[in-house]
Amino acid sequence: MEEGYTSLPTSHSVGSVPAVVAEESQVPKTNLQIFPPGNIASGYQAPGTPYGEDAQSANSWNGYFSISSYQPYFNVDTDIVFDRLVGAVYPMDGFYTKVDANPDLYGPVWISTTLVFLLSALGNCATYLMKNGNNPEIAWNFDVNYVNWAASVIYGYVLAVPASFYFLLRYFGCNAGLVQLWCIWGYSLSIFIPTALLLVIPFEILKWIIILFAGSASAYFIGLNLKPYTEGQHDLFLWFIGASVLQFVLAIFIKMFFFA
Repeated sequence: MEEGYTSLPTSHSVGSVPAVVAEESQVPKTNLQIFPPGNIASGYQAPGTPYGEDAQSANSWNGYFSISSYQPYFNVDTDIVFDRLVGAVYPMDGFYTKVDANPDLYGPVWISTTLVFLLSALGNCATYLMKNGNNPEIAWNFDVNYVNWAASVIYGYVLAVPASFYFLLRYFGCNAGLVQLWCIWGYSLSIFIPTALLLVIPFEILKWIIILFAGSASAYFIGLNLKPYTEGQHDLFLWFIGASVLQFVLAIFIKMFFFA
């Protein structure tokens, strides 16, 4: 009897409870919103990274027309934008290396918008000082068409020109990103913001000196930051020069149309 009891397995003993085998819980993956997303040092993270799994990749055509694809490019702090503004004004500071891996669109959007309003307001102010400063009897009215022209030229330029060069670079086999080019061209316009403030001065020779300097600096900035894309591509040399020329032509247009 005692041997029978001792031979019984413990799992069948009175009062014993079979051990429960804990099954591995299947927890669904979640996409937590981490602020700021991405690298703490940069303050934001580009699409396609672990924190942006819901965003469609900008490498596909659907990604180009999806708002969620561009949302991470606006998660940027003030220090990053200020550092890139300084790099745009002082191009020897290696601007290309700052935006190659983590470009942003926050800076270009606000730079373009600020420039549109400044050209509209200060262009009218310069016209008043030049035409009506010496003759107050002449009637002067605010030209609202300056707003339409400034918005069309600035927004059209900063969107269409980088997109055109993107397709051109891709055609020649260069590894260029559309957002990177938008970022470079957007920040290249930052020098025209203080330039617009100085062009209100009612001295024609001084205004030409200012716009020629600003146009040359901006054209040099574009050429310097496109150089890494065109290295080893001799067929792109003329296009490389053309990008800088377009930037200089924009500066001349700003002077001739808004501050004539």
